[in-house]
Amino acid sequence: MSNIKFEEITEDQQVKIPENLVFGQNFTTHYFEMDYETGKGWHNPTIKKFGNFQISPAALVFHYGQAIFEGLKAYKHADGKIALFRPDENIKRMNRSASRLCMPELDMDLAITALKDLVKLEHEWIPTKPGHSLYIRPLMFANDPYIGVKAGDKYKFMIMLSPVGPYYPEGFKPVPILTTDKYVRAVRKGVGDCKTAGNYAASLLAQREAKKEGYTQVLWLDAIEQKYIEEVGTMNIFMQFKDEVVTPNLTGSILPGVTRMSVIDILKDWGYNMIERQVSINEVVDAYNNQNLIEIFGTGTAAIISSVAKLKYNDTIMKFSDEHAGELGTKLYEEILGIQYGEREDKFGWMNYID
Repeated sequence: MSNIKFEEITEDQQVKIPENLVFGQNFTTHYFEMDYETGKGWHNPTIKKFGNFQISPAALVFHYGQAIFEGLKAYKHADGKIALFRPDENIKRMNRSASRLCMPELDMDLAITALKDLVKLEHEWIPTKPGHSLYIRPLMFANDPYIGVKAGDKYKFMIMLSPVGPYYPEGFKPVPILTTDKYVRAVRKGVGDCKTAGNYAASLLAQREAKKEGYTQVLWLDAIEQKYIEEVGTMNIFMQFKDEVVTPNLTGSILPGVTRMSVIDILKDWGYNMIERQVSINEVVDAYNNQNLIEIFGTGTAAIISSVAKLKYNDTIMKFSDEHAGELGTKLYEEILGIQYGEREDKFGWMNYID
């Protein structure tokens, strides 16, 4: 396994693969770990047994929030090949997050090698049922034992693996979304375009309140004018109007999703008028009232495509279908899933295979 150390474990330490997989609750036997120290760089890359580890209560991450992560998936094709979906884009985005939060960037080759070595070792954990996959969670955090506001000098980088079933166990059905102007997720020139832990903590209260109203997720508006659509808590958002498909342009407060960029490429290839621009919530409401809004869907690694059943904004409820996903969202879901599972042509060269 390249120059990565491997800690042997005994047979009785092997974790058994559970029958029923719940998203994000089961983890493979091994994980990857690597340390960083200023002046020394990244060192000690090791694959070891998954388990708890010791960390000081004074670690900077607990007090000042230097923590970033990523999410991607591995798939086992019918011919037995193991494939990753655009892992280079995830590591690039992680490095952009690291740079913004004064954290050390990863060596691309080493990070992807570690990821591949770990997945190859745990290949038996890759589910083969429809809609199942191996979720991959790289993460990095500051672990200096120091109380004081500063960028860390010591960091830990890890990669965990989790076999998962479909993100929505009930199947590919539309989800209800609540638009909020009570809270904001992020502001431009902040860290809204980084995949950092604090962004998700900031979204929890609005998410909780939305669920009390019967909505699955929250659609965020811009923090300044409170009128331009930005993103949903766990996904980017797309609106299909009669003459164009629109997604909010990346303004610095929106996470640049890997699935988002893939959908944009596919739609352009299919000949759709795919536009990245500012779109206000009032424009969406007006389009709905004028029957110019065909469907809304979200994009993200976990669910791939989430069709929207209804979207609420103040007293307006824009209803689509509670039972059936939108036509374009369904078409995109089947296309991307087909590429990921090796059942459709990978014309963009997105799949990265593990030897």
